[in-house]
Amino acid sequence: MGEGKGSTLVHLLVVVLSLVAFGFAIASERRRSVGTIVKDDISNATYCVYNSDVATGYGVGAFLFLLSGESLLMGVTKCMCFGRPLAPGNDRAWSIIYFVSSWLTFLVAEACLIAGATKNAYHTKYRGMIYAQNFSCETLRKGVFIAGAVFAVATMILNVYYYMYFTKATTAKPAHEANRTSSTVGMTGYA
Repeated sequence: MGEGKGSTLVHLLVVVLSLVAFGFAIASERRRSVGTIVKDDISNATYCVYNSDVATGYGVGAFLFLLSGESLLMGVTKCMCFGRPLAPGNDRAWSIIYFVSSWLTFLVAEACLIAGATKNAYHTKYRGMIYAQNFSCETLRKGVFIAGAVFAVATMILNVYYYMYFTKATTAKPAHEANRTSSTVGMTGYA
């Protein structure tokens, strides 16, 4: 392991978990529920019949895999708040920038994934007797899971850079390292 490179296993796990979340988000988008209006001849009521509801499970799976990757990285780096202090310099500045950016993209991705999963799970079963034209069954809008997938990849990239700069900032020696054996407070007497 090189100086400031970080653990290859952590890099690999964060990338794999994020890519699995990306795959589940893409699968969720492709398998969104689609409703069709069916008329009951006996009661003259119309209702919606939905196809497979597997997209909800895929969306929750993407949510959990992305959460696992973020939790792993924050556990290893101790959320940048605990543990060894970061050495002042460019590496610390970039580490903070990537930390904040990765959290923002993570929260947006998680919001898209969980909102898509819950909206996809919601179905209007019975519409009652409606004689109006141009009504449709409630379905999830296209692109919600795709947005979650895009932000999951952005989170992955930012997490890799965050971990790289974090390890550089924690393994770097301070620029003004003191190696003194006596006091440096200048308290000598004037005689």
